[in-house]
Amino acid sequence: MFGEKSFDIDDLFEKVDGRGVISLLNVSDIQSQPAVFSTFMLALLAELYQNLPEAGDLDKPKLVFFLDEAHLLFKDAPKAFMDQIDQIIRLIRSKGVGVFFCTQLTQDVPANVLSQLGNRVHHVIRAFTPNDVKALKETIKTFPKSEYYDMEQQFTQLGTGQAFITVLNEKGIPTETVVTHLAPPASFMGPLGDSEYKAHLENSDLYRKYKDAVDPRSAFEMLDEKMQSARKAEEVKREAQQQTSSTTSRSRKEKSTLEEVMSSPVSRQIGRELVRGVFGMLFGTRTRRRY
Repeated sequence: MFGEKSFDIDDLFEKVDGRGVISLLNVSDIQSQPAVFSTFMLALLAELYQNLPEAGDLDKPKLVFFLDEAHLLFKDAPKAFMDQIDQIIRLIRSKGVGVFFCTQLTQDVPANVLSQLGNRVHHVIRAFTPNDVKALKETIKTFPKSEYYDMEQQFTQLGTGQAFITVLNEKGIPTETVVTHLAPPASFMGPLGDSEYKAHLENSDLYRKYKDAVDPRSAFEMLDEKMQSARKAEEVKREAQQQTSSTTSRSRKEKSTLEEVMSSPVSRQIGRELVRGVFGMLFGTRTRRRY
């Protein structure tokens, strides 16, 4: 996203035999830098919003994002950044894009963003400490009320594969919260080993597309070149000025010497004798010698 080759958002819409492809964006190397992680995700969502056409109310979205460790997106974020996130999340749905925030606690997601989330899936909450109990009560407040469950009690008793779920109905109204058994994933549940990860990575068409980084001229390099050129031009100009000044000084010095000689009494006397001699030749008079 920040370097070259830049990330092509069209790669997220790849299909194989007419079926969509799950793309995993590995950003684990920047998760320890929340500001960089947040900037990356905001830039990606903003580019999708700017480039995708309006889609209206679709039966199913064109693209869905699942942002793991979503609390990193909002950690220590300034208000201006939060306003941008709020705006993008609010508007990107019209482009046929859905966003799921995956995090441990509801409180990790700001209230203004949380209020826009139509689908909620929440697993068990373990309330062992006073802070846990407080977090549980705050979480329950964000869910629609249920006539069938004691939410505070049921939240702590959910089993493996169970979750409280609420979605939007056909009229866009949140459904009542219900306990739901989730179908287990058919994929491998666990981290890949280094060798398997490398094998899958190198077998990917996207790996071959992005593996060779491009090192373009940066703005700093271009600015540095301009500054060096300016310094060289200044040096040449300064040397030329020094040379001109030296020549002028010599000319002035030579002129001053000549003027000094011409203004001496002997020179003035010689000059007068020469003038008399010239006039004497012109008018036939003789010059008188001075002894």
